[in-house]
Amino acid sequence: MNKNYSNSSLTVKRRRILVLIMTALATLLLAIGLPSLTPSAVVAQSNTNLLISAAASLKEVLEEIKPLYQQSKANVNISYNFGSSGALQQQIEQGAPVDIFISAAKKQMDSLEQKGYLLPATRNIIAKNRLVLVVPKNVFGVSSFYNLRDEKIKKIAIGEPRSVPAGQYAQQVLEKLKIWNQVKQKLVFANNVRQVLASVESGNADAGLVYKTDAKISNKVKVVVAADEKYHSPIIYPLAVVKRSKNVNAAKEFAQFLFSDEAKIVLKKYGFILP
Repeated sequence: MNKNYSNSSLTVKRRRILVLIMTALATLLLAIGLPSLTPSAVVAQSNTNLLISAAASLKEVLEEIKPLYQQSKANVNISYNFGSSGALQQQIEQGAPVDIFISAAKKQMDSLEQKGYLLPATRNIIAKNRLVLVVPKNVFGVSSFYNLRDEKIKKIAIGEPRSVPAGQYAQQVLEKLKIWNQVKQKLVFANNVRQVLASVESGNADAGLVYKTDAKISNKVKVVVAADEKYHSPIIYPLAVVKRSKNVNAAKEFAQFLFSDEAKIVLKKYGFILP
């Protein structure tokens, strides 16, 4: 009786020791394997989201660049927010979760930099452009900016000068040519340069001032003349990382890619001038 009880007690003790050893071993293995096996760690590495706010005239270029970048950075999800540079600037000032801002003018970028919204040492010029006068494909007899004064030209589309860089450049050109006051009553203001292009394409405007790159993507308008660059501020596209970005390193890497040879080929394809 005592012998059986002794054996039984010994067996229980052995089982307890075995359980303790197995538990310790399992804990050790789990600790060693945790960094590479935990699902949340894998998800964190594969889900980096970037929001790029960019001037509307860059739409086709950036959309074509996106898959090129993701060939080597499949873990980076890129979203775009296109609009007028002035509107995008306001969104950033109001707290929009933007990682990178690309403006179509120096003015908006200067303002954000002065107010402390940009990450220092990340500002750069990605491209340049030209301003052109366009008319619908079926319109003839317009050969210069001075023809905008003609009676047959009823509506002229330009961007809203206070918020749309293309509109600001357009006003500068028309004032320099001393025809602003003569055509002011004909002007139709748009919220971004692509709306200007759409107005001319549809025939809702008899003429419009857009970027050379906008005219290049349309088969419904034709370029009458390019504005002399001495008549307006330099048309440049500055880029910068926004200070409040939650993915600064990823934002810097994507910004750097926009200056790569691959990105430059796409920019040139759409008619942008490399700085």
